[in-house]
Amino acid sequence: MPSDVGLRSRELSMPYYADSLPAHDAFHAKRVRDVSLRLAEHHPDSVDRGVLASAAWLHDIGRPLERVGEIDDHGEWAATETTALLEREGVASDRIAAVEHCLRSHSIRATSPDPETTEAKLLFDADKLDATGAVGLVRLACIVGERSGRTGEQYAVLDDASTLSADHLEHPDIGLVRDWARERLDALYTTPGRRLGEARWDFMQRFFEQFARELGVETGG
Repeated sequence: MPSDVGLRSRELSMPYYADSLPAHDAFHAKRVRDVSLRLAEHHPDSVDRGVLASAAWLHDIGRPLERVGEIDDHGEWAATETTALLEREGVASDRIAAVEHCLRSHSIRATSPDPETTEAKLLFDADKLDATGAVGLVRLACIVGERSGRTGEQYAVLDDASTLSADHLEHPDIGLVRDWARERLDALYTTPGRRLGEARWDFMQRFFEQFARELGVETGG
């Protein structure tokens, strides 16, 4: 078995991110790894840090294929692909199963299973936290652009739609980014994750207030 399944998973994951876009690239995977391990330090339960790091590196390897419509669920696909990768590396079956569960349950989509293990909950939280704070604001804006590019039409406007006439209101506006972030924070499982999330939300609130001031409109609470 590899002495460091997390380190080996980093190496295995890199080719899969070659065609990724900024919101779900290898840098996102690294941030999720870093934050998940940070949260683990403050979690009362024991954590298999190798499993957690491995899952963080591999959780979004299916995103490029999902983006172009070759697969439907990047979490399910990553779990299957990762099982084959780690089996070839000689990783113990129980640790492979632990990583696989993390991958299947990391998404916020309604069809994903709930995370049941500590490692899966920490991965879920770290992934969602990367959509909050300063980095999260940039990532969510990238996702708006990515979805606009995929549909060929504007997905949302990064402005306040009420500043234009009513015929422009069919598109979501900056409120979508706020809602996405809050939805993810409300879904967090762990106490360390929620604590970090609220600190990041405080920053986001100040950002949205400044955003509104620059537009010359009220913050709306």
